Amino acid sequence: MTIQWYPGHMARAKRQIEASLKVVDIVFELLDARAPLSSRNPTIDEIVGRKPRLVLLNKADLADPAATEAWRAHFRALGLAALAIDALGGAGVQDIPNQAWELLRERVERQIRKGMKPRPARAVIVGIPNVGKSALINRLAGRRAAATGDRPGVTRGRQWIRTGGDLELLDTPGILWPKFEDPRAGYFLAALGSIREEILPVDEVACYVLPHLAERYGGALKDRYGLADAPPAIPDMAAAAEVLEQIGRKRGCLVAGGGVDLAKAGGVLLRDLRSGKLGRITLELPEETVGPPA
Repeated sequence: MTIQWYPGHMARAKRQIEASLKVVDIVFELLDARAPLSSRNPTIDEIVGRKPRLVLLNKADLADPAATEAWRAHFRALGLAALAIDALGGAGVQDIPNQAWELLRERVERQIRKGMKPRPARAVIVGIPNVGKSALINRLAGRRAAATGDRPGVTRGRQWIRTGGDLELLDTPGILWPKFEDPRAGYFLAALGSIREEILPVDEVACYVLPHLAERYGGALKDRYGLADAPPAIPDMAAAAEVLEQIGRKRGCLVAGGGVDLAKAGGVLLRDLRSGKLGRITLELPEETVGPPA
């Protein structure tokens, strides 16, 4: 399945980011630590080019710590510095300015050799909608400098924001690619709330991520929903629907006649996943290339 979702403001945002690169020194690429590959824009390397870049794995407080370290090593192997952060809580954010200046060391040294006083580093934050850009800007600025919300695409327009230190931020709207060639990216982003819920059925999204949850976090599913046993390997969507039905029955998602409202049960699962009530979970690892059975 190919998911089409490319609102006009996203196309404009892409053009804005390309224009912004002419006036900034470094790019902060913000990803969701729970799905770093799926939350990357596949054209970002082309867009950024040789501009210095710092990868920020946001919402690391909700992600599996071991998986986050594996992703940091993965990006280092690609020649990209990567930090794990929690933009809302603030963890790791204090390391961003120092890391940025380290990546810009050569530029600063050139300015000093020419007798110039280095100016504040100028950065642009790029990321898909609902990955935490506004929360990060507000945390770095120490004030409410950008609008935040829990629905995709809340940021609007473009503005310079001073952080009070040697860093200036150029805010731009989030960007998202025109279509998902790999359906896994679409399902994972929907599960994490980065895509409007109207795009994909809630129960379908829940059934898609259940095999990943059962494989590595079956114990968390068992404990959270009072299941008799940890879910075994889930080979297909039909088997996932059976597990989701068990969850629905445990949570009282019933309809007339004793059946289970799978959409309601799916909503319960996805809310627990997004909020961290299932524990610290990462949906994909660097070495994975194949999603669960369709």
